[in-house]
Formats: sequence, C-alpha cells, structure tokens
Amino acid sequence: MPFRIVSIMLPALEQFYDGQEEPNQSCLLALRSLILQQDEAVNETQKWGMPCFCYRKKMFCFLWVDKDTLAPYLLLVEGNYLDHPQLERGKRSRMKIFRVDPSEDLPVAMLSVLLTAALDLYRNGIINVN
Repeated sequence: MPFRIVSIMLPALEQFYDGQEEPNQSCLLALRSLILQQDEAVNETQKWGMPCFCYRKKMFCFLWVDKDTLAPYLLLVEGNYLDHPQLERGKRSRMKIFRVDPSEDLPVAMLSVLLTAALDLYRNGIINVN
C-alpha cells in the first residue's frame, strides 16, 4: 500500500490558504503539497505572514502572491546558486522567484527539478544546515 504524506497545518497557515481566492488557493495548495513531498526533512511554518518551508530548520523556500499581478510565486531562498531561465532575481541579491500562472496546470516536472536542485544545496553542504 502506498504511503500518504499527512501534514497538520498551523491555524495561521490555514487562514493564509483559506483567504486566497480561486484559482490561487488551489495553485498554492498544490505547490505546498509538491514542496512537502520533496523530502521528509522539509517542514512548513510561517514567517512574515507567508508559508515558509524549511529543510532541517533552515529556510528553504516561501510561497507568496505578487501584490501587483496577484499571481502566486515560489521564492527560493538560496536562488542565487541556481541558474534557470524562468527564475527571476529582480532586486534581490540572494533569492529568486518562479512565477506560476494559477489558471494553467502546474509545470510539475520543472518545479520538481528546481526544488531538487534547491534542496541539494542543503543536502550537499553548500548551504550549512548545522
């Protein structure tokens, strides 16, 4: 029998997701699920009002909604180590974002590659988790 990842959501996080309108809500919940499936050492918390995902207690990525476009995006904390044409640096020196169109299917394969590459920074010691 296949196993299921069960995660208990903090009340503040529940409010964040519940407060999103469709299609953003479904998109953000799908992104959440994809992130949590990447590694059993990934857990979810909330920082600065947004869902924050940590790898062994080290901030790894965030989910947020762009205030201008109202579209969700994935923010990779150590994005400056990653080179991908769809990652945007903007005015950030350390982080990069991946914009998501909530009205289209998630590019799951591409997101999995990005998340794996980002997590490998921590797993391989490039980013110290101690």
